[in-house]
Amino acid sequence: MLLSLFLPLASITFLTPPPGASAPADALPGDGDLSHLMVWAAVAVIWVAVLLAIWRAAPILLRRKPVVPLRRVVVDGSNVMHWKDDTPQIETVQAVVHLLQQRGFQPGVVFDANAGYKLGGRHMNDPHLARLLGLPVDQVLVVPSGTPADLFILAAARDFGAPVVSRDKFRDWAADYPEVTTPGFLIRGGYRKTGELWLDEAVAQAERAVS
Repeated sequence: MLLSLFLPLASITFLTPPPGASAPADALPGDGDLSHLMVWAAVAVIWVAVLLAIWRAAPILLRRKPVVPLRRVVVDGSNVMHWKDDTPQIETVQAVVHLLQQRGFQPGVVFDANAGYKLGGRHMNDPHLARLLGLPVDQVLVVPSGTPADLFILAAARDFGAPVVSRDKFRDWAADYPEVTTPGFLIRGGYRKTGELWLDEAVAQAERAVS
């Protein structure tokens, strides 16, 4: 439809002499100036129409697809860091976090107070481990000394309605948190002999629930 606005101006008849009008040779002085003014007026009208069409179409052209909220998941960092070769490695937690993010999850990672000593021989706080994992500091928690991380993990999972990535079955807490026995609540994982990281079917089930 807009293409019709760009027809050559020469094809537009701006003045149509009425029946019985005198020939062009008899035109009054100043008719040429009037024709130029009318051409410019026509150009202005065309551009106004084009700009109006663009303005009306802009909301549609710029409309973004609805953003699907990320599904939260709680990662038992002190458990996951032992998955590869039964040796505490921050790289293992990094790999799990990255895989979860690839699958559309927002991970929150909880560590025992002694995680830093196991990983690097010294205490590591929330900001330090968050930097190592490439996560915002509010997505990483090192629990206070003498406090079991399990309580924080299960409480966060309940608050957010999130599954937990861990090999721990949390049997000691089943009375207070019966959801630990619900299929899909616990997401297990590990490394195959080929060195490939895997997470069990619960991730795929949760992923399908989001989509």
